[in-house]
Amino acid sequence: MEVLSPKPGNVSPGRDFSDACVRDFLVSAEAAANSISEACEKSVGRTVLSAVQAVRQVVSHNTNLGIILLIAPLAAVPPGQSLEQGIESVLAGLTVRDSCDVYAAIRLAAPGGLGSADDQDVTEEPSQPLRECMRLAADRDLIAAQYAGGFREVLGIGREWLREAAGRNPDQRQQVVELALRLLAEFGDSLIARKCGPGLSEQAALLAGRVLAAGWPDGAAAVSAIAELDGFLRSEGNRRNPGTTADMTAGILFAALRDGQFIMDPVQFGAVDSVVAG
Repeated sequence: MEVLSPKPGNVSPGRDFSDACVRDFLVSAEAAANSISEACEKSVGRTVLSAVQAVRQVVSHNTNLGIILLIAPLAAVPPGQSLEQGIESVLAGLTVRDSCDVYAAIRLAAPGGLGSADDQDVTEEPSQPLRECMRLAADRDLIAAQYAGGFREVLGIGREWLREAAGRNPDQRQQVVELALRLLAEFGDSLIARKCGPGLSEQAALLAGRVLAAGWPDGAAAVSAIAELDGFLRSEGNRRNPGTTADMTAGILFAALRDGQFIMDPVQFGAVDSVVAG
């Protein structure tokens, strides 16, 4: 759902990058699915590592590390419990072994713009439980902030924004685009900030806010505003790709689908099977 929706600045149908296409993301999701589906039976760290290892068998570059990091703890909440009921228990149970496995997964995925840290750097073996490691990065990475804050943005305003989008527009792909726009306008993008500096992340947020203020998806002003945003994000050879926004969008969709608050219309996303098969 995330990659098949025409979100500005990201890979979507007809808008490939030079080194990544829609099919890469779809086969990556399929490869990770077995590990994610077994998340209740193993540790979060082991789920993340095994999923990334499976993805590396089908693509040679990072496509979904952030998505896996977001979904693995959510998928570990036992059936019969809502995500709000179960996520704190999952996060409280994270160990140093989880940190070691997640760090190994990050090194294997080799995401862009990783940078370095004074404490618990990913190039070294961690000595603290995974939630504590994520707390150290929470001020500069929105995915890490989910671990630190109990997935507050995913389970709270993220799902609320998706509900509001669904109430305004029957087109589910446009609902996904609206969710991504609101995330970008509110938070900027952690990946853009790491790769290009906080100023460009703030500029992306400003442009996304203008799209929403123009009444997207209706009207010539909104069409012009989203084209401006898309062009800005695709500058510098797609170096400004809002990857954290895409990951958060996927995590929110997972949460909404998992707890039955959102139902995917397969007709609107019917290209998945054909693209994967191709």
